[in-house]
Amino acid sequence: MQLNKGERFNISKEAPDLKKMAIALGWQVAEAGQNYEIDVSAFMLGSDGKVPNDKYFIFYNNLQSCDGAVLQSIPENNNPGKENKTIYGVILEKVNPEIEEITFVVTIHEAQKVNANFSNIRNSFIKIVNLDTGIELVRYELKENFTRETAVEFGRLYRKNGEWRFQAVGAGYQAGLQSFVDKYCS
Repeated sequence: MQLNKGERFNISKEAPDLKKMAIALGWQVAEAGQNYEIDVSAFMLGSDGKVPNDKYFIFYNNLQSCDGAVLQSIPENNNPGKENKTIYGVILEKVNPEIEEITFVVTIHEAQKVNANFSNIRNSFIKIVNLDTGIELVRYELKENFTRETAVEFGRLYRKNGEWRFQAVGAGYQAGLQSFVDKYCS
């Protein structure tokens, strides 16, 4: 299923037996010769919209949540002209009951220093694949033209009425990873 910005997908209804999923985020750097370091982060949030403790912030220095539910693969190099991808494994039954949402954010490392923004990033997507069957459940391809943004929230998993759902977010920000850490971890 292909989603548009803002649309939602009820994982619990559409794939009731889903236990393990891969959430893949991908993109292409459009300009040859450009070497942007792109970071993908997941913030596991409680009902207050905050990370309960730092071990629920999954990024390049913490590749697994403390409940063992979310694991980030080591991202591939950001190769200009080639698809780049970071993959998160999520085991739904292991997610701490206190966690209400998992937000996936992509930022350009030191964007101001390297004079970079998402206008040079193309073919961005986030997709969910059933790890047991290999079947892709849902995909969101970001069509927006982010001309000044240095960070983009691709999507979010969240619980509503005991059901897991996914929302295609596609919100751009003129911010870095630290602003999301300040927003969700403080």
